[in-house]
Amino acid sequence: MAEDIADDIRRLEEQERRLRFDRFGVDAAWELGNRLRETALARGAGIAIDISLRDRTLFHSVLPGTGTDNVEWIRRKRNTVLRLWHSSYLVGRRLALSGRSQEEAHNLPLSDYAVHGGGFPLVVGDLGCVGAVTVSGVPQRIDHAIVADALAAFLKVDISDCRLQE
Repeated sequence: MAEDIADDIRRLEEQERRLRFDRFGVDAAWELGNRLRETALARGAGIAIDISLRDRTLFHSVLPGTGTDNVEWIRRKRNTVLRLWHSSYLVGRRLALSGRSQEEAHNLPLSDYAVHGGGFPLVVGDLGCVGAVTVSGVPQRIDHAIVADALAAFLKVDISDCRLQE
């Protein structure tokens, strides 16, 4: 079990290292958001999608099968990404390996933060994390994979050797 979690962590860290932008703006958000939507539709995944900078939402869409809870999950996952500058799933896997809770390790209350898959940092050059792309609606590992796959396709980056095992 611990070896599986450690392997996930290694893969997630490599994804974050590779999936970075030279620049990111409203046109990129629109294109990426639509790519996420098409990816979800192709997989039959009913998800809510959000792409936000720290101060504003650039893209938001919901697909059939989602509800108000998915928007709340997005808010909490996005908060985690913006606070810690890592994917919400990577944070959760690191906590699982350490045996610590999010409150104990990072003082992140459950009401405002979630360490479940689906939130990924938008890292731009030397600026660091400028925002987050977040989805919610399917099991967390699949939420994460949908985002990582869409980012990889958008950025034209091969992540086949660091994709999570499904």
